[in-house]
Amino acid sequence: MSEIQISKEFVLLPADNNRLANLCGQFDVHLHQIEQRLKVEIANRGNQFKVTGFADAVKATSAVMHTLFDATNKELITPEDIHLAMQESSIQQIIGPVANEPATADQVFIKTKQGVIKGRGKNQQNYLKQIKTCDINFGVGPAGTGKTYLAVACAVDALQAETVRRIILVRPAVEAGEKLGFLPGDMAQKVDPYLRPLYDALYDMLGFERVEKLLEKNVIEVAPLAFMRGRTLNDSFIILDEAQNTTVEQIKMFLTRVGFGSTAVVTGDVTQIDLPNDKMSGLKHVLQVLKGVDGISFTSFGAKDVVRHPLVQRIVLAYERYEKQQQE
Repeated sequence: MSEIQISKEFVLLPADNNRLANLCGQFDVHLHQIEQRLKVEIANRGNQFKVTGFADAVKATSAVMHTLFDATNKELITPEDIHLAMQESSIQQIIGPVANEPATADQVFIKTKQGVIKGRGKNQQNYLKQIKTCDINFGVGPAGTGKTYLAVACAVDALQAETVRRIILVRPAVEAGEKLGFLPGDMAQKVDPYLRPLYDALYDMLGFERVEKLLEKNVIEVAPLAFMRGRTLNDSFIILDEAQNTTVEQIKMFLTRVGFGSTAVVTGDVTQIDLPNDKMSGLKHVLQVLKGVDGISFTSFGAKDVVRHPLVQRIVLAYERYEKQQQE
């Protein structure tokens, strides 16, 4: 980042007090969030703003504030929106972020009971578009990048549009340091905790009662990967989550279950494999085997795509640096 401090003044138009209040937040909490993250000072009188700090940070701040002000016309700005906007701009500040970049005409929006879901950032938008157009899709990257949540959103959208007859959520029941056999209950009760993130996403989008009714009717089916063998899944939206914990044989078995009129999404993080050391991750293997195959899409997420607490992004980056140093 440049070490020359500069000041930049700009005006946000139109001069709308409600939109400005939305942008700044109560007691200017949103402005303080931007100041803290990008190490700048922001002063304003009405819709006239002055930003002071290092040149690149000032440029990024200007881009963020223009982008967020555009968004105030149609939505309530939240701290998460501020975080995501800064993440996108600050990552690209050296090459020059573009303020006021309009949404593309083909941007994917998914309407659910709880509101509209859209991709945050280029990678998430591309991921949604790929799922809409390809029959088999891979979303690979660290925790917190929205891989599973967006896949479930696409599944709910397809079910509501009646392009599929059911949703099938699949997950390998691999212990992360614990032994599955010691958990109380039958097999379904033992596996249930592994599928909780998928349930949570469904509850967010459809509501608890609706999900429970669809589960009772088997319109939504949740199953461990081992139960997929021998089945052919037609007119279904199938999601395999935590695919890094599949073996080579298991992921091949899963992919060959896909029938006519079905869409499959495979998500996972190859840095969090819980398999025994002598077992190769099926996800790592299949990414090499299926590379370049028509009709199959691959979306890779990185630390810049993390949409959780800012510390999660820093943790992911720290692990990446450490692993690179170990390899060297």
